[in-house]
Amino acid sequence: MVAEDDGKQGELIRRYLEREGHTVTLVRDGRAALDLVRRREPDLLVLDVMMPRADGLDVLRVLRAEASELPVLMLTARSTEDDLLLGLDLGADDYMTKPYSPRELMARVRTLLRRTRRGAGGGPAAADPVLAVGTLTVDPQRHEVTVDGTGVECTPGEFRILAAMAAEPDRVFTRQRLLEELHGFDRYISGRTVDVHIMNLRKKIEAAPRRPARLLTVYGVGYKLTDPAASAARAPRTI
Repeated sequence: MVAEDDGKQGELIRRYLEREGHTVTLVRDGRAALDLVRRREPDLLVLDVMMPRADGLDVLRVLRAEASELPVLMLTARSTEDDLLLGLDLGADDYMTKPYSPRELMARVRTLLRRTRRGAGGGPAAADPVLAVGTLTVDPQRHEVTVDGTGVECTPGEFRILAAMAAEPDRVFTRQRLLEELHGFDRYISGRTVDVHIMNLRKKIEAAPRRPARLLTVYGVGYKLTDPAASAARAPRTI
C-alpha cells in the first residue's frame, strides 16, 4: 500500500512497484490509509508524512499502538535529524527524505519484504529459538520481549537491536554494527539513531535506566547486553 497525497508522486511509486510485480493500492490521506490497512492487511506500507486527515506520524502511532507489525517505509520532505529520529522512535522500519531515487526506494522495499517473508514462516527465522540473557528473553518468532516474566513493548527497530545483542551476550556491538541490524536507513541518519534506541530500551528493560545493569555502554566502542547476576558473580571480591 502507498499512502501519498501528491498524485504525481503516488503514481510514480505505483508504476515502479507494479513494474516489479507488486499489486499496489494507492491512497491519499491518513484516515484512508488506516482504514485500508485494517481491512486489507498489506505486506508493506509506503507512508508519506505530510498528508491530510491524519499525517503519516499519526498513522504510524495508531498502527503501533494496535500492535501492528506491518513493515512501514516513511517518505518525507522534512530533513532535520529530529524528524527522522521521531519516525524511528514511533516504529518506522525505514525512512527516506525527498527527493529520493525511485530505484533506491525499490531496493529498500525489496529488503523489507525479504526480511518479513523470512520471519513469516518456513524460512530461517521461523526456527529461531527464544533468546535468554539472565531474566531477559527475546522471542524472534512471536516478536516478544520479557523482563522478569513481564512483557515489554518494543518498536521494530528496538526489537532488532535487542535480538541481535541477545544472540551474542557480552559481545560489544559498535554503533555501525547496530545500524546494519536496523538496515538501510537514510544516509542522513548517524550513530545517534542507535543511541536513541538504546536510551528507549533502557527505559523499558532496566530497573534504573540512568544506572543500567543489562544494556551497558562500552566507552569509545559501543554497547553490550549482559546478565547482571552473572556479571556480579564474576566481579572480584574485596576482602
